[in-house]
Amino acid sequence: MEAVTEGMWEALPAPLSPGVLRTLRALRFPRMTPVQSATIPLFMNNKDVAAEAVTGSGKTLAFVIPILEILLKREEKLKKMQVGAIIITPTRELAVQIDEVLSHFTKHFPQFSQILLIGGTNPVEDIEKFKEHGGNIIVATPGRLEDMFRRKADGLDLVRCVKSLDVLVLDEADRLLDMGFEASINAILDFLPKQRRTGLFSATQTQEVENLVRAGLRNPVRISVKEKGVAASSTQKTPTRLENYYMICRADEKFNQLVHFLRQHKQEKHLVFFSTCACVEYYGKALESMVKNAKIMCIHGKMKHKRNKIFTEFRKLPSGILVCTDVMARGIDIPEVNWVLQYDPPRSASAFVHRCGRTARIGHVGSALVFLLPMEESYVNFLSINQKCPMQEMKPPKNMVDLLPKLKSMALADRAVFEKGMKAFVSYVQAYAKHECSLIFRIKDLDFASLARGFALLRMPKMPELKGKSLSDFIPVSFDTDTITFKDKNREKQRQKLLEQQRKEKQENEGKKKFIRNKAWSKQKAKKEKKKKMTAKRKREEGSDLEDEDLEELLNDTRLLKRLKKGKISEEEFEKRLMGSERKVKMEVITDSESED
Repeated sequence: MEAVTEGMWEALPAPLSPGVLRTLRALRFPRMTPVQSATIPLFMNNKDVAAEAVTGSGKTLAFVIPILEILLKREEKLKKMQVGAIIITPTRELAVQIDEVLSHFTKHFPQFSQILLIGGTNPVEDIEKFKEHGGNIIVATPGRLEDMFRRKADGLDLVRCVKSLDVLVLDEADRLLDMGFEASINAILDFLPKQRRTGLFSATQTQEVENLVRAGLRNPVRISVKEKGVAASSTQKTPTRLENYYMICRADEKFNQLVHFLRQHKQEKHLVFFSTCACVEYYGKALESMVKNAKIMCIHGKMKHKRNKIFTEFRKLPSGILVCTDVMARGIDIPEVNWVLQYDPPRSASAFVHRCGRTARIGHVGSALVFLLPMEESYVNFLSINQKCPMQEMKPPKNMVDLLPKLKSMALADRAVFEKGMKAFVSYVQAYAKHECSLIFRIKDLDFASLARGFALLRMPKMPELKGKSLSDFIPVSFDTDTITFKDKNREKQRQKLLEQQRKEKQENEGKKKFIRNKAWSKQKAKKEKKKKMTAKRKREEGSDLEDEDLEELLNDTRLLKRLKKGKISEEEFEKRLMGSERKVKMEVITDSESED
């Protein structure tokens, strides 16, 4: 279904409830977006829908409103422990956001209870909350929801609760599958009743999503919504009001360019994307020192309990910098983001589009900038063809202030910064090696010396990727980095204790023969035995004479003799294995002596 236009909420075929209209006016959404005007009538008319629309097009309201309208029209009202709707989304941040939007509506409908089930919280507390307040509408991440279905022993029979389910929504479906939740989604679908309405919402259509549509939806109506002004033949997946830029600079210039840009746009709101959690930790710390009078926050997937608090706090800020990984790339709606900066290009082209989509949302204007190395410039043409994502070049300013010496001095002053830099470098190289566009992002062409300077490393880490690489352009510090101390006195105390323990062990082991244990002893033994058997087999096949030791071992094989005695193998077959006249004589001697016994 295509060629839909915007319209007033009152123009829908089925009128919306007064409470829903009141909430829409309070949220200042006077008109529907194309995806909303296409999806809501179908969903409300009990159709399964599979909707594809560009990021930032208003997909959340496209399923929140139909959920409420369908539950309001139920003949039998939902009881406290009955679940009427489930919304599954890939990340905690997106789940929190959807739960917040839903709460604006449910405050006008006190008969409906809602519950948020996400990681980072105590599942037992979630169960108690569900039992106390109910959960007519569940907003959840796949892992936690699957876990809750298996908590019958803890007092929650969720399988029984979902028998009343009317609506299931899979938001950011392509991301659900990209993140490896396919097994969890299939397990959840098995728990749910087949008679339900299902909505699948996605910014990109992949074969995996198509498989999920076939498995989870019944005769779905497929909706593909394009923005106004986009030609029917185009498949551009970024908002038309987004200005996309790229900047070509060397690895040892990138950090200086980033800091210069942020200093020039200090009063604006930015998302800065890095490829790994370790890079977020390191560069987040660096930016705090380099960009003064700006609120800088960090968020990544390995943060367990802080993520929700940081995300909520940053959303409320009028300006600031959020340093993050791709955990923030999908579906997240942060108000008034002016710039999306991609310090590292993402591992996939689709992730590039989703990162950019954190700005220029629902009719607003926004800008995005990606930093590329000279060897990566062909990525621009690749995105133009693969994602229909046009970009224009932003020339790097010249005569920049070099901030890398200052970053080095930070590492010298605090071991925590030094170690974070080393981890960030290693994780970056490992992530680079796994890039989907390996023809463009070629790890063997990386200038590791320039890269290490860009990370302000004091010395090169030991890693297999650096083996055989020319690092003459990188000059390490001329002293022992083990002498660098932690600013945190407790951490330094623990480090000194560990170093003392290592020194004692070294003294105790001096003069002793070193035993390098590469593999478990049992595995070493098994490998030797296997090698011995293969050698014996090869010699038999070649018809060569066995050594006397090997012959003795073979003749003393009691299992082979027993099989001969029991008639399981013939004498010819036995003799065939023991080729040569000498062996036959020895065999006769042994068998005769055994028969006399």
